[in-house]
Amino acid sequence: MRITFLSWRDLTHPDGGGAEVFVEQVAGGLAARGHEVTLLCPRHPALRRPTVRDGFRLLPRGGRLTVYLHGLAFLLSREGRRQDVVVDAINGLPFGAPLVRRRGLLALVHHVHREQWRIIYPGLGGRLGWFVESQVVPRLYRRVPVVTVSEASRADLEELGFEPDHLRVVRNGTPQLPPARLAESATPRVVVLARLVPHKQVEDAVDLVAALLPRHPDLVLDVVGDGWWAGAVDAQISSQGLARQVVRHGWVDEQTKADLLAQAWLMVLPSVKEGWGIAVLEAAAAGRPTVAYRRAGGTAESVVDGITGVLVDEPEELVEQVAALLGDHERRRRLGEAAQARAASLTWEQTTACFAEAVERAYCP
Repeated sequence: MRITFLSWRDLTHPDGGGAEVFVEQVAGGLAARGHEVTLLCPRHPALRRPTVRDGFRLLPRGGRLTVYLHGLAFLLSREGRRQDVVVDAINGLPFGAPLVRRRGLLALVHHVHREQWRIIYPGLGGRLGWFVESQVVPRLYRRVPVVTVSEASRADLEELGFEPDHLRVVRNGTPQLPPARLAESATPRVVVLARLVPHKQVEDAVDLVAALLPRHPDLVLDVVGDGWWAGAVDAQISSQGLARQVVRHGWVDEQTKADLLAQAWLMVLPSVKEGWGIAVLEAAAAGRPTVAYRRAGGTAESVVDGITGVLVDEPEELVEQVAALLGDHERRRRLGEAAQARAASLTWEQTTACFAEAVERAYCP
């Protein structure tokens, strides 16, 4: 089949994250099955011209907002009309594919953005964005099958008015990192893998270090990731005098990421919302448990509470649970081993197979 993904980012975009990992892993998996796959996404400095990656074609068009217009224009073009299935990846704002196409449509939604609209755009822009996502999208896509990545996201979509029979859960696979070159640190280290944007709440991890220093004066927090909110995080680190205890690594290569996870005792994921939380699986593959907020949605599935990590409700509980794990090597080991076993059972091959079934159901020759 000829399959096109419409996405607001690709994985090399400066703000690319877990949603883009999912799209590109599936796109590559579908291409390996013999399908002709295209990913239409915005241009940016690292992606200016059409190229091929992992067997699928990348078609950069437009910018941050104009990519949506380019997506619709592509669907109206001769090549676009020849596509058998179009996957409209809705990350808050939709491409609006049902406006120009009635058959062979599939929507991909990682999570709803109720909290993010309020946090990132606290004024009129956020209210307008949430209106589009919560009121316009369910009506526009009411006849379109939808893939999402967790039962939590499925429940949120049902609450918005999506038909339950149209929703299908396809979970993430586990990213494959190279073998680590380093061993677990002799002194306590905690790691955060996250884009530096407000809703990831990396500041909670910084506050965690400040709260735990009296009990663990040699504690170090490794912050892996970058983003437009980096200045705010750096300001907080500076204001609390934690420049030596909090190490900001920015974006790192996969080998460095593997090494930092191997050194860490555990990971914290203080995000306000996650469709799944692919960073949880990256840490789990390295044998590291995760402490995350239960209310984030997908983390209540990527973290099996009390078995592969710990779920908490408030920042104070985050501090206490991390403190307890830092002081209990045997429990950390048990959680880490269970996390590693679960990560090994979640493969991208399974993800692609499930997604391929959804594509086949959407196909209307």
